[in-house]
Amino acid sequence: MNLRERLQQGEKISAPGVFDPFSARIADQMGFPVLYMTGYGVNASLLGLPDAAFASYGEMVARVRSITEVTDACLIADGDTGFGGLHNVERAVSGYEAAGADAIQLEDQEFPKRCGHTRNRKVIAIDDMKKKIVVAAAARASDDFQIIARTDALSEHGLDEALRRAEAYVEVGADILFVESPESEDQMRAICERFPQTPLIANMVAGGRTPLLSDSALFDIGYQIIIHPVYLLGAALTGIRRAAAQLQSTGVEADVDNINGLNEVLGFDKIWAMDEKFGA
Repeated sequence: MNLRERLQQGEKISAPGVFDPFSARIADQMGFPVLYMTGYGVNASLLGLPDAAFASYGEMVARVRSITEVTDACLIADGDTGFGGLHNVERAVSGYEAAGADAIQLEDQEFPKRCGHTRNRKVIAIDDMKKKIVVAAAARASDDFQIIARTDALSEHGLDEALRRAEAYVEVGADILFVESPESEDQMRAICERFPQTPLIANMVAGGRTPLLSDSALFDIGYQIIIHPVYLLGAALTGIRRAAAQLQSTGVEADVDNINGLNEVLGFDKIWAMDEKFGA
């Protein structure tokens, strides 16, 4: 079942943020039906850099493809600002769709964009973003591929402006809305009350601008998709630091999955089965 079908059936979706094929395989094997390819995580894991538009279109679409090739889950993929002008948006939509994503997320920030829970974000004119959405909707080969419109206007311009933009984006073809960085439950409820017929995304980031609520509480408020873009990346940071400290202080490997666990995740059983079958 694709993402569009899941949404049409009213499914409530909790999507962990994945940032490479390895993290995606783990989340897929854990049974998550939808994954979220986080731009923050791709910049961090691929380049070791902040989420400030450093990853190129080519790097991002390659990461989409590498994830979909090793997973069965639906994939929502961060497309940042569309990587440039309208021609770039068209290419990004076509490329992400061909690479196997179920949806692309496009935001109304100026280039270079910033993580939605950090400082110094600026938004483009509403009409410029509307053009991007029109181009994006026209560029897809199938209506099953979903266009997510994200607005970052709330933090600098207030809730009313964010809602005005979100409404305009739906009117020109956005399938899913993502109003970034609401700063209270009241704001979150106002967003959901304004768009009862449109799937809405809530973005949970520990230490960010938005109250950290449970998935069930967010579903009750009215959100249909909950993304956790940096939770698994944060877990990797915690685990790597802990393991490195253990090695540094004792010189002994301990308290982590060993190579057998890694082999299981990566599918070495298929390699060995083929070796046995063909005598490789």
